[in-house]
Amino acid sequence: MINYSSENSKLLRVGVFYDGNYFAHVSNYYTYEHPRKSRISVSGLHRFIIHEISRAEGISTEHCRIVDAHYFRGRLSALEAQQRNALFRERQFDEVLMREGIVSHFLPMSSGAEKGIDVWLALEAMELAIHKRFDVVVLIAGDGDYLPLVRKLNTLGTRVCVLGWDFQYTDNHGNTRQTRTAQTLLNEANYPILMNRLIEDRARRSDPLINDLFISAAPNPIPERVASDHSSHTGTVQAIKAGYGFIRPDSGGENLFFHYSDLEDVDLFDLKEGDRVCYELGENDRGACALRVTRCS
Repeated sequence: MINYSSENSKLLRVGVFYDGNYFAHVSNYYTYEHPRKSRISVSGLHRFIIHEISRAEGISTEHCRIVDAHYFRGRLSALEAQQRNALFRERQFDEVLMREGIVSHFLPMSSGAEKGIDVWLALEAMELAIHKRFDVVVLIAGDGDYLPLVRKLNTLGTRVCVLGWDFQYTDNHGNTRQTRTAQTLLNEANYPILMNRLIEDRARRSDPLINDLFISAAPNPIPERVASDHSSHTGTVQAIKAGYGFIRPDSGGENLFFHYSDLEDVDLFDLKEGDRVCYELGENDRGACALRVTRCS
């Protein structure tokens, strides 16, 4: 713990670095799988960071400030984003980052895959820590590949806080999906924080600092569904929305709803209108729907 003299007169400088793909994955979990059915609030997360770092460093929140924040993620080309109806959604999140003073760093995605983001984040974090003399760097990441960055930052005298999440859930096909923060990363961090433990802590259920980590509830919770047909059907994607889409069946009839969690071997935003898909016919509380949706080979 650092002891600041003169009534905490020295400003503690904090730099925050987001692994954007990791952050989106966590936010999607709380939106679609967790009972809260809410996205992570960036502004609420920053207030939490200020509170936790000032407590850990033994200073008042008035003397702890996020002086730099950076967000790193792979990004689709403008044409691909337009084809997948993702332009408006991306612009909305860009505005969130802009309002919070977060600098965006995007690399073009290659064949739908994100490459090089972790290296870029590490290089930027190291360079900025040297030139801007951060007292604490906060990593919103879970990959053990960031371990060398943590060790290098410590050689500068910069403390590192890791915000990580461990969670698992069962998808609609009975498969267990799990996300864990690398233990080596937590071990090396000066301030390791497993966010899921704080969020689930019953003693903090009414804590405004925890509740402010979330924004308004998601408009499209996962519907209850029952598989009613194990034969294969084909159709064409008609629309992609936030968390769901619609398929026009080749056999005719009304378009079929599908939820993103019913996709197999393909991500929602890897699909676009006009793509050919195979699916099983199911039923939810609103009627017929598509289950086990895959791209047609």
